Amino acid sequence: MKTVRYWSVRNARWLHWFYEALEKLLVLLHPVLVKIGYRRLDRPFAAVEKVVKGFLFDSKSCGQCTLGSTGLACPMNCPKTLRNGPCGGVRGDGGCEVKPDMTCVWVTAWEGSQRIGQPESTIQVIQPPLDSRLNGTSAWLREVRKKLGIAEP
Repeated sequence: MKTVRYWSVRNARWLHWFYEALEKLLVLLHPVLVKIGYRRLDRPFAAVEKVVKGFLFDSKSCGQCTLGSTGLACPMNCPKTLRNGPCGGVRGDGGCEVKPDMTCVWVTAWEGSQRIGQPESTIQVIQPPLDSRLNGTSAWLREVRKKLGIAEP
């Protein structure tokens, strides 16, 4: 999985473009999604996300995806599950202090955000703590509701 995760970051520009296009499509499909029911769609969407994002980004399906602002590197791959930047133990070569054979997720995130062409301020946005009740739910549907200003059920 690590190999595909690193490939995804190296190809972050076009993958991010595709990710944004998918998001726009889902926003356009909002009337259909409402008719079917977001609650009813959550489980199937979460299952698809788990497969797609799990394969491409080694996503942990936390339901609160930050891939769009972290250069397509899932911060939940950090052994310490740090969502807001690296710990103080990043080695000089970019290696993780907990798993020295692994590149720090935040080094990878920075590289991905540079490939996408994101402003530095995007990766520096402070993320809220994880809400474990959302594990295994659809981050895509949550993002659609957020973009449209619709409150969570």
